[in-house]
Amino acid sequence: MSIEPLEQFNKIITDTKNPLILLPQNPDGDSVGSGWAFYFFLKKIGSNPTIAFHDPLNNIYKFDFLPVPKNIQKDMLGAREFILSFDTTTNKIINIHTEEKDNQTLIYITPEHGSIDPRDFSFVPAKFKYDLLICLNSPDKESFGKIFEDNPDIFYEIPVINIDHHSNNDSFGQINIVEITASSTSEIAYSIIKKNNFKLNKKLSDCLLTGIIDATNSFQNESTTPYSLKIASELMTNGANQQEIIRHLYKTQPFNILKLLGRIMSKLKWDSQIKLTWATVSIEDFVQSRTEPKNIPTILNKIKDHYSDGDFFLILYPAKEKTIHGILKIANLKMLKKMNSELFKNGVLVGDLYNFKMENVTLNEAEKFCTEKIKSLVK
Repeated sequence: MSIEPLEQFNKIITDTKNPLILLPQNPDGDSVGSGWAFYFFLKKIGSNPTIAFHDPLNNIYKFDFLPVPKNIQKDMLGAREFILSFDTTTNKIINIHTEEKDNQTLIYITPEHGSIDPRDFSFVPAKFKYDLLICLNSPDKESFGKIFEDNPDIFYEIPVINIDHHSNNDSFGQINIVEITASSTSEIAYSIIKKNNFKLNKKLSDCLLTGIIDATNSFQNESTTPYSLKIASELMTNGANQQEIIRHLYKTQPFNILKLLGRIMSKLKWDSQIKLTWATVSIEDFVQSRTEPKNIPTILNKIKDHYSDGDFFLILYPAKEKTIHGILKIANLKMLKKMNSELFKNGVLVGDLYNFKMENVTLNEAEKFCTEKIKSLVK
């Protein structure tokens, strides 16, 4: 790990008062583990952190066993104020009041003399209420989904620290701590926190170990290194409960999720040439199992555990008439950028999940198109 970015990080966090920790859309366990850990760390050293992420699939419920930060936002409403400015050099304002009426906010302004010259009036945005942006486990700004789409200016108006382990990271921060040899972003977070001479307690240790276990598939992935195991051992020494974390991440699933998994597993298809596993899900599958599309990422993780040789895991399901939604899990990191630029132009790549939709097609037509498109990109 480069010394210079760490020194810059240590300097800037001593001055920050209101940092915003930003997680990718539909955050996974590594994002949550590192995000929660940074929150508790920053809280302990005296700042007032906030965590923000967009989670339309509501995956976050599976991490309820961890200690929950108080300041969590699903959007960035109220992140900045806007200023109505008046030049009062020649005409002072003696009274201002507001009124709510018919879905409008009316602002009444009383000048000292006569009327207000429109040239003395301006409308400007104030600074964001955050003074630092800490971006975790995200290769680019687009990975933050709707939060980035609605608030692109924040990335250019306040300092950005980019912490990640993905090889396709765009280095979009002013400070970039990107370690592609690390097993996870949680592993990098552990190193950063330790280098600040911060004593890890059980709360932080549980969060960090959750991130590492989730990112390494319980230490079974090729990304697992001896250093990963060493960190895990130290975290358990500091109180992290490995067995409890594994139970919540892999073994504790609601019955309806298992029912949907069973229905999908019964109709899985496999293409050994391109290492693609896929299935289509009907409305009846959701109804009979009492599940929703938000449960699909969990199902994809389970399928990936059963097909360790696979590179691509695809599920297609109807959203409404002639509209098909799909979620593609990509285990082959080298294909991430290629898929994002060439596969489905209206899709969103978040971590290793590609969310997309197709208009004016049937489920069978979407299945044929997707499998042929993936095959053409792989070959």
